[in-house]
Amino acid sequence: MGYFVTGATGFIGRFLVTNLLLKRKGPVHVLVRKDSVKKLEAIGQKMGWDMKRVVVVEGDMTRANCGVAPAKVKALQGKVKHFFHLAAIYDLTASAESQRAANIEGTAHALDLAAAIKAGCFHHTSSIAAAGLYPGVFREDMFEEAEGLDDPYLRTKHESEGLVRAEKRIKWRIYRPGMVVGHSQTGEMDKIDGPYYFFTFLKRLREMLPPWMPTLGLEGGRINIVPVDFVADAMDHIAHKPKLDGHCFHLTDPEPMRVGEVLNTFARAGHAPEMTMRIDARMFAFIPGGVRMAVGSLPPVRRFVGMLLRDFKVPKETLKFLTYPTRFDNREAERALKGSGISVPRLDTYAWRLWDYWERYLDPDLFIDRSLKGKVKGKVVVITGGSSGIGLTTAQKVAAAGATTVIVARGEEELFKARDEMKAAGGKVFAYTADLSDMADCDRLVKTVLEEHGRVDILINNAGRSIRRSIELSYDRFHDFERTMQLNYFGSLRLIMGFLPGMTERRRGHIINISSIGVLANSPRFSAYVASKAALDAWSRCAQGELSGKGICFTTVNMPLVKTPMIAPTKMYDSVPTLTPDEAADLVVKGIIERPSRIATRLGIFASLINALAPKAYEVVMNTAFELFPDSAAAKGDRKALKDEQPSHEQIAFASLMRGVHW
Repeated sequence: MGYFVTGATGFIGRFLVTNLLLKRKGPVHVLVRKDSVKKLEAIGQKMGWDMKRVVVVEGDMTRANCGVAPAKVKALQGKVKHFFHLAAIYDLTASAESQRAANIEGTAHALDLAAAIKAGCFHHTSSIAAAGLYPGVFREDMFEEAEGLDDPYLRTKHESEGLVRAEKRIKWRIYRPGMVVGHSQTGEMDKIDGPYYFFTFLKRLREMLPPWMPTLGLEGGRINIVPVDFVADAMDHIAHKPKLDGHCFHLTDPEPMRVGEVLNTFARAGHAPEMTMRIDARMFAFIPGGVRMAVGSLPPVRRFVGMLLRDFKVPKETLKFLTYPTRFDNREAERALKGSGISVPRLDTYAWRLWDYWERYLDPDLFIDRSLKGKVKGKVVVITGGSSGIGLTTAQKVAAAGATTVIVARGEEELFKARDEMKAAGGKVFAYTADLSDMADCDRLVKTVLEEHGRVDILINNAGRSIRRSIELSYDRFHDFERTMQLNYFGSLRLIMGFLPGMTERRRGHIINISSIGVLANSPRFSAYVASKAALDAWSRCAQGELSGKGICFTTVNMPLVKTPMIAPTKMYDSVPTLTPDEAADLVVKGIIERPSRIATRLGIFASLINALAPKAYEVVMNTAFELFPDSAAAKGDRKALKDEQPSHEQIAFASLMRGVHW
């Protein structure tokens, strides 16, 4: 006697077929659409199937008798002892129509086919979703008691199981797996589903915070998770035990974990910070449903929630399961599995395998074009300060990636030399001289660029002036504050305001402002420079709030200390850690590709956080640094001392400890 399997190319199906081929005798007939035969063969090769025992039956679940030809139906009569029906849609985000066609109509057609070929027993793969959102313990003999079936997925899984329970022509058994995840030994999974939806969020946490940092999270109901190998093993074993027809089996974890525990288990597996304090989502249940619905329908709330869900790749349909109210009694399944050695492994013993497989093969970020070429090819990119340092290196990378690169600087000789070198390397590069501290020259530049190139897609405000001088030495140098503000703030703002009208009209554009870590660290002796950069930071945050809905993105790069001509007058920087222009340009490239609101080092974020939490303590640290690092000879105007200026060992040690902070 043989077997018949629908959904053999599905995730559970391929492991069940593997079990049948390895542990049982007889042919395994698999229902496959004509256009999926090659897919089946590829799966069979990967799984190591004996293809001589696999009999392909072409058909279609949406048609009567699953689309199997009458001659084939007649040939199969009396030759199938176990008919396994696994073909279905297991997807919360699928349309109601597609779920009804696959889950309900498909099950009806499978029952008709099983009856037509006189199968010995119909094994139906249902789901714990058939219980809906039942508040309490749902037993294996319960069915009509299911509640909360408004969701199409829950409703169609319930109704399809109902068709099997009403079947009188053939014997049947029903299996309700929990939330199926990857293989407990290999981590293999075929799609993002269930807890996998939150992996992107955990990865973002890992990128932002160290693993030991305590965070705030959510708590909720218990989530019943089972690995695919357990489900396939349990179905195979129970199907072959006698005297169990007409029974239903919960293939579930007898000790399910709460939402917060599950997320923390995967946080540990992915080396992300754990949520040490968790707010129970069920506490919001006391708010009347009408009020929750009214607040949730407000446009700002909808946009905010939608943005978060899109950013973290979490379907809104999954949120209702954060407060999942159902527990599952699985005594029937435990009795049937007794002595088999088949049981649900603890999640923490294989969570790392699931995470590793997801990060290697399923992470949505793997399928995003993260090449610079994919972001700038054919676009017009304007880079100020493009003749040297960070601006030149960024321009070289952008030009090599296929952008129409426009570089701007004051010095004609150095600027045109940079242009010619990039053009010789095959880049499409244009150079324009301009004094960006002169508002009229800024306007002239904007007009020229728009006339000759038609638009600007990305503006990188890199040109800047830095002054390291204490306030006490600046009493008679008010012009220091004026000229840094004129170039770093007003010059950049003038260009932004010149190019923004075209960007907003096209509803796309990207402004990247090269700021400083000093804005986050409030570095002493840089009051003029930091204030000018902070002004542009603040303006950009305000503008982002107004223009994000029109497709305009602003990115601030709080750049650490970079070894460029701008810091050359301060000789002690020759002995302290700095970024190279190439490393700094890589941060700008990251901004172009990922379009974040801010790019900052962990040190800069840490400094800002400490200043917010313990401002007086941070003040002591900054003052200590101020006393330890006196004004340079250049700041004092002492040209003679400038030649002999060398940093002390204490200065080098302190600067190395606080890498990148401008003292």
